Amino acid sequence: MTIAYWILATPLALFYLYSGTLKSARTKERLRPMMAWVDTVPLPAVRAIGTLELLGTAGLLLPPLTGVAPWLALLAAIGFTALQLLASALHLHLGDRRIALNAALFVTAAATIWPATTWL
Repeated sequence: MTIAYWILATPLALFYLYSGTLKSARTKERLRPMMAWVDTVPLPAVRAIGTLELLGTAGLLLPPLTGVAPWLALLAAIGFTALQLLASALHLHLGDRRIALNAALFVTAAATIWPATTWL
């Protein structure tokens, strides 16, 4: 179960580390080419999403590595699953039918939930 967790959690964490860093640091103009939805939400909300992604990344990696509050890995996986449900809903609401990445992230995050129970 531990190996399965790391196989799923590592690429998920790397993606959200990248995505969260961009959302936390870049302007809307620099985000727009890869994230058209940023025009529909206020910049503080984009920054908050980026911050949550960075915190979720830390929650996926640090608790299992350190053994401190390992249940946070489960919460991070659940949070990323919920995030992708909401992101898919936003994309579909805006008429953007290109949600393959959201679907892949949803499946990966959802699949990470079960192995994350290893540390409970």
